[in-house]
Amino acid sequence: MAKQPENTPTQSPADAQPETLEATQARLKQGGKGAPTPTRAEREAANKRPLVPNDRKEAARQAKSKAAEQREKARIGMAMGDEKYLPMRDRGPQKKFVRDYVDARFSVGEVLIPVMFLVILLTLVPSYEIQSISILLLWGFFIIALVDVIILGAILTKKLRAKYGDKAEKVRWYAAMRALQLRPLRLPKPQVKYGKFPS
Repeated sequence: MAKQPENTPTQSPADAQPETLEATQARLKQGGKGAPTPTRAEREAANKRPLVPNDRKEAARQAKSKAAEQREKARIGMAMGDEKYLPMRDRGPQKKFVRDYVDARFSVGEVLIPVMFLVILLTLVPSYEIQSISILLLWGFFIIALVDVIILGAILTKKLRAKYGDKAEKVRWYAAMRALQLRPLRLPKPQVKYGKFPS
């Protein structure tokens, strides 16, 4: 008995016609693409950006204003001791401990600049004795200030070792440079009052 051929669907001549552009776009949109692929010219036009603004003076003014605002923000942040704006030499809890300790303590070096100005004025006096005495006093003040910062460095080294152990940093020079500055000129600015030593 001969096997009957299976019935296969036949396409009508209308089905064999090519798909129109509108139908293709509609089919792609329904499939999730959402929009036809842009042409090369369209992509290049979308990617083009003006390298120089039309108003150069206005752009320069805005850039200058923005830079000044950023600098002012960084200056205030540094003065207040914000870690984000501090230079590397001032960052970290140990450096903050040193700053607070130095600021809580009166250091002889704090009055170094006023003493130097006083000596300069005394050297203008037309008297050899006064000039000689003022120079000797200045050298004596230097020696006292040097001894003071050496003692300060030893105290801070001991305290940091007790607090941080082997991770204690070397802070003698850092502490000395801060102790030899006038208190109002220190950066970051003092965050503690005299006598308020950090724990």
